[in-house]
Amino acid sequence: MWPGQYIWRRHKELRMVGFRATSRAVALVLLGTPLGFVSDAAAQQSNPPQNSARTASVNAADIDYDTAHLERRLEAVRASGPITLDGTLDEPSWASAPLAAHFIQNDPREGEPATYDTEVRVLYDDEAIYFGVFARDEEPGRLTVTDLKKDFNTNNSDGFRIVLDTFHDARNGYTFATNPGGARYDAQMANEGRERNADWDGIWDVATRVAETGWYAEIRIPFRTLKFETRDMQTWGVNFERKLRRVNEDSYWSPVPRIYDLDRVSMAGTIEGLRGVRPGMNLRFKPYAATTSSALAGRPTTREFDAGLDVKYGVTSGLVWDFTANTDFSQVEADEQQINLTRFSLFFPEKRDFFLENSGIFQFGTNAGQFGGGGQGGGGGGGREMRLFFSRRIGLSDAGEPIPILGGTRLTGRQGAYSMGVINIQQRETDTVSAANFTALRLRRDILANSDIGAVFLNKERNGPLFNRVAGVDANFRFGDLSINAYLAKSFSPGTAAPHTGNELASRAGFNYQSRTWQAQAGHSGIGDRFNDEMGFVPRWGIHNYDGRIGRQIRPQAVSKWLRQMQPHFEFDIFTRQHDGMLDTSYNGYHWNFNFQDGSNAEIGFNPMIEDVPEAFTINSATRTQVNTGRYEFTEYFAFWRTNEAAMLSFNTRYAVGDFYDGYRRQLNFGPSVRMTEKFNASVNLQLNDISLSTGSFISKLVTTRVNYNFNTKMFFNALVQYNSDNRQWTSNLRFNIIHRPLSDFYLVYNERRDERSGILLSRAVIAKMTYLMAF
Repeated sequence: MWPGQYIWRRHKELRMVGFRATSRAVALVLLGTPLGFVSDAAAQQSNPPQNSARTASVNAADIDYDTAHLERRLEAVRASGPITLDGTLDEPSWASAPLAAHFIQNDPREGEPATYDTEVRVLYDDEAIYFGVFARDEEPGRLTVTDLKKDFNTNNSDGFRIVLDTFHDARNGYTFATNPGGARYDAQMANEGRERNADWDGIWDVATRVAETGWYAEIRIPFRTLKFETRDMQTWGVNFERKLRRVNEDSYWSPVPRIYDLDRVSMAGTIEGLRGVRPGMNLRFKPYAATTSSALAGRPTTREFDAGLDVKYGVTSGLVWDFTANTDFSQVEADEQQINLTRFSLFFPEKRDFFLENSGIFQFGTNAGQFGGGGQGGGGGGGREMRLFFSRRIGLSDAGEPIPILGGTRLTGRQGAYSMGVINIQQRETDTVSAANFTALRLRRDILANSDIGAVFLNKERNGPLFNRVAGVDANFRFGDLSINAYLAKSFSPGTAAPHTGNELASRAGFNYQSRTWQAQAGHSGIGDRFNDEMGFVPRWGIHNYDGRIGRQIRPQAVSKWLRQMQPHFEFDIFTRQHDGMLDTSYNGYHWNFNFQDGSNAEIGFNPMIEDVPEAFTINSATRTQVNTGRYEFTEYFAFWRTNEAAMLSFNTRYAVGDFYDGYRRQLNFGPSVRMTEKFNASVNLQLNDISLSTGSFISKLVTTRVNYNFNTKMFFNALVQYNSDNRQWTSNLRFNIIHRPLSDFYLVYNERRDERSGILLSRAVIAKMTYLMAF
C-alpha cells in the first residue's frame, strides 16, 4: 500500500442504469458535452440523456458569476422505492433522476472544466433527501484519503462537499462532506461563511465505493436534521464541490470565483421540486451517565457517578430550544499548552460541544483573522482581538479547571430576517468560586442584500449585590468585495475595583477589501480603562488600537508548474494609551508568502517591534526572569516552511532570530507528521525559545505529541501528550470513542499529570461516559 494514500484493489468496471461509463464519455464531458452516464452509442452521437440537468460549457472569460448560478437548476425526483445506502446507485429511481455535471474549477485554473467531472443526482422520499455522486477518476489508485475520523480535515483528502441553503436566503446553510473512505464532516454556516460551526452534529449517513473509473458516494440526510420553512413546494439553494487532492484542485457545479469557496451560497444553484416534505417534530433527548475514578498526589482515590440530560426541541422551523441539566464535559479534549512571552493573557479556544453549537449567532462585531495565507508573523496584537462574549468564562476557571454547571437553557436560530440567541447558565458554587448566573442575549437583523445590524446584552450575577453587564450594538455592511463593520459596547459594573479614570466603552470601526489580486484591511479599536466584561476576553484596557494589512496575490505563469501563488504583504498593529496618547506597542510585518502546487507553502519576513513596558513582568517563572520597565525596540527575522500535509511524511518548521527586549532570542518550531494509512497518523511539535536578557537567560521547551488511530468511521483512539518546561510537567490526555448509534457515544478517557523532575504522579483520572440520543 502506498503511504499516505488510499489504495484500492481493482474492480470490474461498474455498470449503472444499463449504461457503461467509458473514457470517451469522460472526454466528451470535459469538452463540454452535457453527458451523464451514457452508452457508447450515445457518446458517439454526443447527445445528452433526456434526464440531464441543462448546463452549458463555459470558458473562464465567459463566466458571469452574478448570473451563472441561475442556470444551475436541478430537479429532485421522488424515489419510486426504497433506497439502500451501499454506494452502488443501482436502484431504478436513480435512472430517472436529472443529472448535475460539468463542474468548473475555481483553483488552480479558474473557469476551466474540472480535470475529472463529477455527476450528482438527487432523490427524496417522505423521510430524507438522497444524493448519488459519481466522482470520475482515471487513476483511482492515486486517490488520497488521510483520515476517517468524524469532521475530518477536508483540505487534505479527495472529497465531495454539499452546501444546502434550505431557507433559500442566499446567506446561511448546512455543509456535508465525505471522502472515498466514507468519513463524514458536517457544519452550520451563516453569513456566507463568516460564521462557521464545524462542531454542529447532524443525523445523516453515507456509503462510498471505489471502482476502476472513479468513486461513488450515496448520501442520506433526514429532513428532521434540517431546518426549513413549512411549505408544500420547496426550493433550496445548493452547490457541490469536488476536491482532487493530488493536483490540489477544487471544482464546483455552480461556478465560484477563486477568492470564494462553497460557503458563497449567493452563487449556489437550486434544487427544485421537493413536494410534501416536512422538517419533522425535531425533539431529541440525550441522557448521559458517567463514572470517574480520580486521585491527587498524597490523597486517596475517589470515585464518583454522575448523570445528566440534554434536550433539544424545534420550536419553529428555524428556532431550536436546548435544555441541559447537570452538564458534563469530561470527554472534551484537553487544551493545547502555550508559551507566553508577553505581558498579556493567552487565548484558548472553546472546545465544549454545548457552547460550540450555534456559537456564531453570539459573535459580535468581527474579528480580524490571519492574512496573506501564511499567518507566521508572530508579533504584535495579532490573534488577541477582544471577544465580547467568550463562553469559556462559564464553567471554567482562569486556569482552565472545570467549575460544575447546574444546568441551563439556550434558544437559537432564525425567524424571517432575524437571527437570535438566548443563553442562560447557572454555575455551581465551589470552595474558591461563588455561584453565578450567566445570561447572553443576541439579536441580529439582515438588511440590504448581504448586510446586518444587531445588538447584544450580557449579564453575570453572583450571590450578593455584585453584577456585571455589557450592552452593545454592531453593524456589518457588505458590498461585493468590500466589507465595512463597526460596533460600540458599554459595561456596567457597580462595586468593582475598576480604575477611577477612563471610560467604560469598547468600540471598533474598520473595513476589509478582497479581490483576485488585492487584499486590504484597516481598522481602529478602543477599549476604556473602566470597561469591564466578565463574560468576554479582553487582553488589554485603556488603549487605542490601529491595525491594517495590505497585500497582493501574484500567480506567475513562468513557474506555474510548481508555484501556484505569491503573496507579498505588509501589516501593522499599533497600540497607544488613552490617558496620555503615548505608544504602548508597535508591530510591523513585512512578509512574502509562497503557495506551491502540491499544497505546501513557505513564508519569509521580518517584524520590527516597539514595546513600552510600564511595569516589570515575569517572562519565565521557572528561572524568575523578568522584563524591566522601559522602552524596547527590536526586530525579528523569520522563515517558515510547511510541506504537503497530505503526504505520508510532512513537517512544518519556523526559525526566527533577532533582538528581544534588551537581549536576544532564537526560536525554533519544528513539527514532523506521519500518516501511514487513512487509519493511523501521528505528529510531534517542538517549540524552543532560547532567550538571553539582562535579568537572566533561559530555554523554554514545549512538546506536543498527537497519535490518532481510526479503527473505522465509528471507532477512534486519540492521544495528546505534552511537556512544558515552564512548569516542568508531563500531561497526558488519552481518549477512546465509539459512536454506537447516530450522535450517541461511548467514551473512555484517561488524564494524567506528572512532575518531570521527580516523576511523581500529580493527578490521575479515568472517566467512562455513555450518551444515548433519542430523536423524534
